[in-house]
Amino acid sequence: MNKVILCIIAAALLSSSTAFAQRSLSLDESMELALNNNAAIKNSSQEIKAAQEIKNSAFTKYFPDVSAGGVMWNAQKNLLEIETPGGDLPVYDGDPANIGSATQFAYMPGGTMGLWKEGTVGYVNAIQPLYAGGRIVNGNKLAALGVDVNKFKMELTRDEVLLKTENLYWQIVSLTEKQKTIASYETLLERVLAQVEDAYNSGMVMQNDLLKVKLKLNEVLLNKSKLDNGKILSVMAFCQHIGIEYTSTLVLEENLAANDLPESVFIDKQQALLMRTEYALLEKSVEAEKLLTSMKRGEYLPQAGIGLSWVYMKFDESDDRNFGMVYGQVSVPISGWWGGSHEMQVRQAREKIAENNFKDKTELMTLQIEKAWQDLTVAYQQVQLSDETRIQSDENLKVNDDSYQNGMITLSDLLEAMALSQSAQDQVVDATAQYMIKKRAYLQVTGR
Repeated sequence: MNKVILCIIAAALLSSSTAFAQRSLSLDESMELALNNNAAIKNSSQEIKAAQEIKNSAFTKYFPDVSAGGVMWNAQKNLLEIETPGGDLPVYDGDPANIGSATQFAYMPGGTMGLWKEGTVGYVNAIQPLYAGGRIVNGNKLAALGVDVNKFKMELTRDEVLLKTENLYWQIVSLTEKQKTIASYETLLERVLAQVEDAYNSGMVMQNDLLKVKLKLNEVLLNKSKLDNGKILSVMAFCQHIGIEYTSTLVLEENLAANDLPESVFIDKQQALLMRTEYALLEKSVEAEKLLTSMKRGEYLPQAGIGLSWVYMKFDESDDRNFGMVYGQVSVPISGWWGGSHEMQVRQAREKIAENNFKDKTELMTLQIEKAWQDLTVAYQQVQLSDETRIQSDENLKVNDDSYQNGMITLSDLLEAMALSQSAQDQVVDATAQYMIKKRAYLQVTGR
């Protein structure tokens, strides 16, 4: 009696530990994990941060450009030397009449005067741009556009991650359902095998019938093994995608069911087009090309600014000096106008290319939306047809099973009916999983 109690307790503990080890995930939880752990999304977040820093850097161009510098030296000899030759110098005696014909002279010896043997020069300079051909304004607009573009790219990455998550999720759910179907098929075959073995031992059927059932059962066991391995690989891929450790006891909570009609998610193509992130990106690409053209044009326009400088100087043994000055600066790139005309034609061509791409890809997106809708409606029809086939195959199996029990049909007929029923069950699973995937794809291409 004690041994029985111990066995019951051990079984209860084992089942509770197994249940505790299992991890259950809903579709929403899986998507949240994928968004939090996916490397592509993390990289997109870093791209947004980088674009924001570029925007911040562009904003600093509105402020003065400040620079400072200086030099200090002590040379081996004077940097500048002035030689004065010797000679007689006329002496002025106070009479203006004698200036031109002096009669008295003073001797002036020759000599050399040196300057700048040592010195210190320092400066601080600030230039405030007043006009830069619009390059500062357009550069800031382009940097802000870069932030928007990277945000849109992150949305695209997010959509792709969610789509793949749902595809993998429903793939595993469909494989789980197929495991149930094939297990049911295996149970039916084992029942038939037991009946045929009894009949064979009684001499009522030939060995050939027994071999048929065994061969069919071996085929089912082989397919079951392939299905199990396929599910293991799918679960591994799913866990890696959403960023969790692989566990063989992972349980997905959602059930395959096509409960809603395709019309419940329908939206007009033109309305959906405006909601798509790709459409917004195409608009930004055209805008970016126009801004680049404006910046290129600014390179050939006059540049103007105002400057403020402070200078400190001290040479040799003289007293130090410092002073400030304000100045204006204007530059006109005259020599660049000739080549600039060709550069502007290049920019205009780039703008036209962007506009052509916008038109072409917009039309392709409209076709993509229409195709996704057609795929969704066809997938729903497949669900309906496969469900009808399943009902008919189940009824066919029931009739054939009764007929076989009453000796009205052969074993081969029964095995064929069982195979048709199992195949119909798998078709329902595949069709329903495809409908769920096509619905997600339609929602994605319509910007939802």
